[in-house]
Amino acid sequence: MVTNTPRRLIGLDPGLRFTGWGVIDMNGSKLTYIANGSVRSDAKLSLAERLLQLEQGLTEVFDTWRPDCAGVENSFVNRDGAATLKLGQARAVSLLVPARLGLRVEEYAPNFIKRTVTGAGHADKHQMAAMVGLLLPKAELQDEHSTDALAVAITLAHAGDFSNRLEDALNRAKRTGAVS
Repeated sequence: MVTNTPRRLIGLDPGLRFTGWGVIDMNGSKLTYIANGSVRSDAKLSLAERLLQLEQGLTEVFDTWRPDCAGVENSFVNRDGAATLKLGQARAVSLLVPARLGLRVEEYAPNFIKRTVTGAGHADKHQMAAMVGLLLPKAELQDEHSTDALAVAITLAHAGDFSNRLEDALNRAKRTGAVS
């Protein structure tokens, strides 16, 4: 749902080695590129220290760019259970930082992000980068992680419930007894 209230949005692409971030402004249907980058953790450190590096780096990004709302890519499960758990922990940091600031956080599945940005749920990295560049022509794409994060921000701009219509509908349904 697009609104005419200007908003600053941040998209996050969680990862333990690199967590990508991308910031855009949304004013009505107009999207404007602001910044992007990646927060890196040092693989030589313990898991706890790496998560702390991600948290500190993302906190700095949020302090610098002051977004109004955040979007985070959902994890996918793969065959390597240990890697999936580590990704989940990095993802938790990506959810925690904006939540601690009182921001609403939306979560999106990778295929939903791809479908929103390219029209195809199984687009490859090159297609995603091309469409992000087309939708944000002034974007200086830093790396694949920050490009993916900008795609999350674009998805948030197009799919975010900024008018709280879903919450209002759920509240109405609760009042009428349709939902418990």
